[in-house]
Amino acid sequence: MIFTDQLNRQITLEHPPQRIISLVPSQTELLYTLGLDKEVVGITKFCVHPSTWFREKTRVGGTKNVHADRIAALSPDLIIANKEENLEADILPLMQKYPVWVSNIQTLEDAYQMIAGVGTLTNRAAAAADLVAQIKAGFAALPVRPTPLRTAYFIWRDPWMVAGGDTFIHEMLQACGLQNVFGELLRYPSITPEQLADSGCELILLSSEPYPFKEKHIAELQSIVPAARIHLVDGEMFSWYGSRLREATTYFSTLPF
Repeated sequence: MIFTDQLNRQITLEHPPQRIISLVPSQTELLYTLGLDKEVVGITKFCVHPSTWFREKTRVGGTKNVHADRIAALSPDLIIANKEENLEADILPLMQKYPVWVSNIQTLEDAYQMIAGVGTLTNRAAAAADLVAQIKAGFAALPVRPTPLRTAYFIWRDPWMVAGGDTFIHEMLQACGLQNVFGELLRYPSITPEQLADSGCELILLSSEPYPFKEKHIAELQSIVPAARIHLVDGEMFSWYGSRLREATTYFSTLPF
């Protein structure tokens, strides 16, 4: 059968895959949720969910700097990758040898399409459709804020880096009724303390990943924007676009802002 990925590339699978390698943590967790324990043979060192797979499955490197020799040893009949999280220099050579399905996700709709696409690829279409329905219901149930809070979402320190307007995190902020004050910037820009001070920011969210923000970092930013509320948040809930979205809506509804 012929399948089209989110880069509009076509791959051919002669049968439902039996030896899958996932190069994306969020999509690895999705494969687990879809019941593909036997089929998944390889993951990355950042695929920490589920913990059983992290302990037991073969790790083929990181999301960057994938080890081609480890992949070859596993003889995959499907590799699942992502445009942003994986390096083109790693993925292009793999495409010459194996079927590689690549996701490209910036919006919730992209995430729904990815989940459905992976479900179809792996002969789990019904389970994927049910999962998408559950996630959509969760987002529909989120309370609507009368006035969005002006918010900055930090992902890195030294330099300070935030989520811009063309990211999945930006989409999650909007779903929570938050206005990204750096939404006019692209990707994950570095910002200066002066830009933050001038942003009119009312709320600052410090992500647990990729930089592990802690309580001690709150004071640094509070000195720049004394009136803003600052909270540590679970970065997986804002940036993982697989089955974690089912848990994310419950998490969002309990946040203290």
